[in-house]
Amino acid sequence: MKPLMKKVTGGLISITMATAEPSRQEQASEYANQAFDRLAEPFRREIKLHCYRMLGSLHEAEDAVQETYLRAWRSLDSFEGGSFRAWLYRIATNACLNALASRKHVRRLLPDQQAPATVTVEMPEGAPPIDVEWLEPYPDSNLKEIADDAPNPEARYTSREAVQLAFVAAIQQLPPRQRAAILLCDVLGWAAAEATTPLGGSTASINSALQRARETLAKRYPDGRLPVAPRPSPAQQKLLGRYLRAWEGHDLDGFVALLKEDATYTMPPWLQWHAGRETIRSFFAMAWKTCSGLRLVPTAANGQPAFAVYARTDADGPLTAHSIHVLALEHDMISTLTLFVPPTGPRLFQAFGLPLSLPDAASAELPSTAHHS
Repeated sequence: MKPLMKKVTGGLISITMATAEPSRQEQASEYANQAFDRLAEPFRREIKLHCYRMLGSLHEAEDAVQETYLRAWRSLDSFEGGSFRAWLYRIATNACLNALASRKHVRRLLPDQQAPATVTVEMPEGAPPIDVEWLEPYPDSNLKEIADDAPNPEARYTSREAVQLAFVAAIQQLPPRQRAAILLCDVLGWAAAEATTPLGGSTASINSALQRARETLAKRYPDGRLPVAPRPSPAQQKLLGRYLRAWEGHDLDGFVALLKEDATYTMPPWLQWHAGRETIRSFFAMAWKTCSGLRLVPTAANGQPAFAVYARTDADGPLTAHSIHVLALEHDMISTLTLFVPPTGPRLFQAFGLPLSLPDAASAELPSTAHHS
């Protein structure tokens, strides 16, 4: 920048600004920023998804992406060619491993991974535990513009499998290095030798980490992988409509009729969870007495159908953000129901692009994501 020039007139000092022209250094810096944006921005969404899989938290994933892009910008001169995308993934993986190393708990799980199903059917008392960090859902709106479902020939999992809530929950049980190895090799399709750069060690050590990780996942999925969740069929779309009407109408029989006999229900941040259709019926027979009205807005999370639920605490009260429901379907029934409830639920609404309160006439106008119809 050219300096300011002083001009003295009649004892008064006036300031005249010289024509501002960017210096060569500033121009070079701006060109570098533009070049970095062109290279890096197309991968931002998939890098965020990778960080989410590593960390199990949408909010921590956003922080990790910011850290990744800052590191990449600062070290752009060290990029030696090859795949810029792979280079970003290496930086992101290290950023996530560092974040996990600084955590008190390296795993974000769901209640059914923490303890056996609750035997007695009763409403939770007191407050949920504050020392447990729970897995969070991932809005499908953040999956747009990411590479299609066709997997790399070397990948063991398709992109639709690897975003499901059950898969993300399962890999959270792995130590961080094994988690990263699974994501880089079995989800992205990298060779073990390529994974040595972000993870360190030899190719043999990466293969060893992969073997141990696959053995752990096989305990939850005996055939070595979880079933692919297809996009809801017309019959399942009708089921989702029945689910919405049952909840809004407090139709307990209608709701329970949609559940598989061995369905499970979890409600982080509460430790309690329930297994079996009749046990779930008994719980909701009590739970629905605590709210005077419900409004469900269709959305989608983790490649699965979901609802954002607004509730009234009394008959004349406003509809306010309550919970995010994520459903897993098998054939024409609900097999798993995960409710992210207070205090976890409402803070997720912003991430889903939804308001925290809902006027009675506004729900039909809300920007919602259809259930992959």
